[in-house]
Amino acid sequence: MATTSKNSNRSGNPATRSAKAARSGNPAAASTATARDWIAGARPRTLTLAVAPVALGTAVAYVIEGYDLPVALLCLAVAVFLQIGVNFANDYSDGVRGTDTVRVGPQRLTGSGAAPAKTVLTVALVFFGLGALAGLADVVLSGQYWLLAVGVVALAAAWFYTGGRKPYGYSGFGELVAFLFFGPIAVIGTTYVQIGEVPFDAVMAGLLVGLFAAAVLLVNNIRDIEQDSLAGKRTLAVRIGDRAARILFGVLLLTAYGVVAYFSVFYVFAPYVFFSLLLVAPVVLIVLTARTASELVLALQLTSIGALLTGVTLAAAIAF
Repeated sequence: MATTSKNSNRSGNPATRSAKAARSGNPAAASTATARDWIAGARPRTLTLAVAPVALGTAVAYVIEGYDLPVALLCLAVAVFLQIGVNFANDYSDGVRGTDTVRVGPQRLTGSGAAPAKTVLTVALVFFGLGALAGLADVVLSGQYWLLAVGVVALAAAWFYTGGRKPYGYSGFGELVAFLFFGPIAVIGTTYVQIGEVPFDAVMAGLLVGLFAAAVLLVNNIRDIEQDSLAGKRTLAVRIGDRAARILFGVLLLTAYGVVAYFSVFYVFAPYVFFSLLLVAPVVLIVLTARTASELVLALQLTSIGALLTGVTLAAAIAF
C-alpha cells in the first residue's frame, strides 16, 4: 500500500500528466482533443471582431465609389484566418508557459493537455499561412504591393501577442494593439484595397470597432486578473487594477457610441444603431458589478455579440 501511494504521488493525477505531456509536445502521452475541442479552441465568439471591420470598411467604400466583392471577401478571409491563428497561437504560447494551467474560463487545448503543444502550434501556423495567402491575393487584385509590409507587421503582431521571449500581451499592450489592428487598420485597409482612398468615415468607423475589440480583450483579462498576476502576465488589467479596469471597460464602450453619434449626423439610419445599447448597456453594468468568473464570461460573450451587432447595423446604415 505504501509503495502504491508513493508511486501515485510521484506521477500525479492523469489530467496533470496529460497537460505536462501536451506542453512537452509528446502526442503519444497527451489526450486526444475532440472536434468540439478544436472548434472551441478557435474561439468562434471572437470572430465577430473580424467580421465587423470588414463590413464597415466595405460599406464606406460602397457609398464613395462602390465595393469590390472579391476583394472584400478576401479581406474577410484575412481577418478570420488571422483571428483564428491568433487564438491558437495564444493557446500554444500560454500553454507552454504554464499560464493556462489553472483557468477560470474555458479550458485551452495546450494548458489542459487536450492536445500536444506542437499540434496546436502547427494549426496556428496553418491559419496564419491561409491568412497570408488571402492577403497576398488581395494585394495582387488591388495592385497595392506596399501593403505586403502591412501584412508582415500584422503577422508579427499576431504572433508576438503571447509568443516570443517578450510578448507584448504580457506587458499590458494587448488592448492597444487589438484596438489598432481590429479597428483603424482593418477598416481603413478594407476600404483602401477596394477604392484606393482613405475616407475620414473609414477612420471613424475604425475607431468604433477598435474600441469594441479593446473592450473584448479587456474584459477577458479582468476575468483572468488573479491568475495572470500569479503567472507574471502583466496585462493592462493587472497593471491598473481590477476596479480601474472595469471602469475603463465602460469608458471604451461609451466612447464607441460617441462615434455612432458622429455618424448619426450624416446618415439618416445611423441613429437606429443606438438600439444596440439595449444589449451593450447591461454588459457594462455586469462588468462593474460582477463577483464571479461566470458573470465575466457572459460579459465577454455579450461584448463580442455587441461588436458584431453595432458594426453590422452601422455598416447597413452607411450603405443604405
